[in-house]
Amino acid sequence: MDEKQREPFVAAMTAIMGKASVLHRYEDLLAYECDGYTIHKGIPGAVLFPANTGEVAAAVAYMHKHKIPFIPRGAGTGLSGGATALNGEVVISLVRMNKLLSVDYLNRKAVVQPGFINLKLSNSISTKGYYYAPDPSSQASCTIGGNVGENAGGAHCLKYGVTTNHVLGLELVLPNGEIVRLGGVPDAPGYDLLGVLTGSEGTMGIVTEITVRILKKPQGVKTVLALYDDVNDASLTVSDIIAAGIVPAALEMMDNTAIEGVESGNYPVGYPRDLGAVLIVEVDGIEAGLQHQIDQVLEVCRKYGVREVRQAADAQERARWWANRKTAFGAMGTISPDYLVQDGVIPRSTLPQVLAKVSEISAKYGLRIANVFHAGDGNLHPLILFDSRVPGEKENAVKAGSEVLKACADVGGSITGEHGVGIEKMEDMRFILSDEEIRVQIGLRQVFNGENLCNPDKIFPKPARCVEVKQYVASSRES
Repeated sequence: MDEKQREPFVAAMTAIMGKASVLHRYEDLLAYECDGYTIHKGIPGAVLFPANTGEVAAAVAYMHKHKIPFIPRGAGTGLSGGATALNGEVVISLVRMNKLLSVDYLNRKAVVQPGFINLKLSNSISTKGYYYAPDPSSQASCTIGGNVGENAGGAHCLKYGVTTNHVLGLELVLPNGEIVRLGGVPDAPGYDLLGVLTGSEGTMGIVTEITVRILKKPQGVKTVLALYDDVNDASLTVSDIIAAGIVPAALEMMDNTAIEGVESGNYPVGYPRDLGAVLIVEVDGIEAGLQHQIDQVLEVCRKYGVREVRQAADAQERARWWANRKTAFGAMGTISPDYLVQDGVIPRSTLPQVLAKVSEISAKYGLRIANVFHAGDGNLHPLILFDSRVPGEKENAVKAGSEVLKACADVGGSITGEHGVGIEKMEDMRFILSDEEIRVQIGLRQVFNGENLCNPDKIFPKPARCVEVKQYVASSRES
C-alpha cells in the first residue's frame, strides 16, 4: 500500500470496524512482522481485527477494488511464514472472531469462528463426553482457522487423520469480498472444494466460519513409553508395530538431542541423557481389547533391544509424558539460541535411512539437529539448532533444512505434512512437483484469487523459464 492509499484506507477501515480494530502505526505493526517462522520478516501495511463475517467481507471488497493485497492470520503460530507480509500487505487478524457458535451432539458436529482456539473446543465439549481429534503441539494457542489453512495434524493423526478429515463445512469470503458457503451436506455431489480449500494457506479466500466433526471420547486409553540406546532400533520398532496390524492412536519419537531439550524444559520426565531415542505409543478404543494391543506393542519393543519399556501407571503419568512431548519445540530454546523447524514426510520403512541422512547433513553444516516427530505416519520434524549471532549459521540452517526435505522427497516422501509451504519451502516444491504441475496448481489458485491479492506469492515458485524454452523448441520442430 503506497502513502496515497494509506490515509483513505485507514479511514475506510475505521468506518467498517472501528478505530480500535485498525493498527497502522509502525510501533504497533512490529508485533506482526512474522509468524512462528522467524527467518524472514516484514512489516505489514496495517493490521485489521474484524469482529464478524460482514466486516471481513467489507474490508476485502474495499481492498479488491483498490488492488491492495492482504493476508489472513490466526494466532501466528504457523511455522512456514504463511502469515508474513514481505511486501507490506495488510494483515487481517481473525483472533477476535473467537466464538463457539453451536454444538450438535446428536449429529456430532460443532460450528466455530476461525479464531477459536483448538484445545478450547475439546475443553468446551468434554463434559458431554466428546472431543475434537486434530491436536497440533500448539493446540493450546493455535486457532482452528489457522489449522484449516495449514491442514494441521498432531500426535494423534496416525489413527484419526489431519484437519481435512474433520472439516464438514466452511463459510468463506472470496478475494473479491463475496461470501460463499461450502459443504455442510453429507456426500454432496460436485467437486470437493472443502478438500481444495483446507490446506490452501489463505491463498483462496478468508475462512470465517467452520463446521467440524466432533468425536465421542474413546472408552479406554493406554500408553507405553519405550527407551532405546539406538535410534535405529526405535525406527525398526515403529515399522514393526504397524506391520503387526496395530494402528496406534499415536506413535511418537524423540532422539537424543531432542531428549536433551525436553529434559531441560518445563516438563522433564527424567529420561537418562545418554538415551538414543524415546518412543511414546498410545492405543485407544473399546477397553476390553486394549491390553491385548499393549501386550503386542511391548513384545515388538523387546524384539529390538529396548533398554526399558513400561505402561503408564495412571492418567497423571500419561499426562506428564505428553506434556513433555508436546512442549518439545519450545524446549529447544533451553539448548540453542535459535532453531529452524522442518516438516518432511517419508515412508515409515525408510526411517533408518533418512535419519542417517539427517545425521550426515548435521555433520556437513556443523549444526545439531534434534529429531522429534510423528513416527507412526512418517512425519518428521527435524529441529536445526543454530545461533543467528554467528555469521553464516542462519544461512547454513536454511540450506540444511532444504537438504533434509530433498532427502525426504528422494525416498518418495513430501516436503510438508502439516506446517505448510508458505514462503519457507516455495523453492523446495520443485523437489516434488514438475513445472507443468506447478502451473496447474497456480491455475487452480487463480480461479479463486485471479488478481493474486489474497496472500500473494506464497506456496508456489514461478515455473522455470527452461520449460517455456523447451515448449517453444518443440513447437518449432513440429512446424
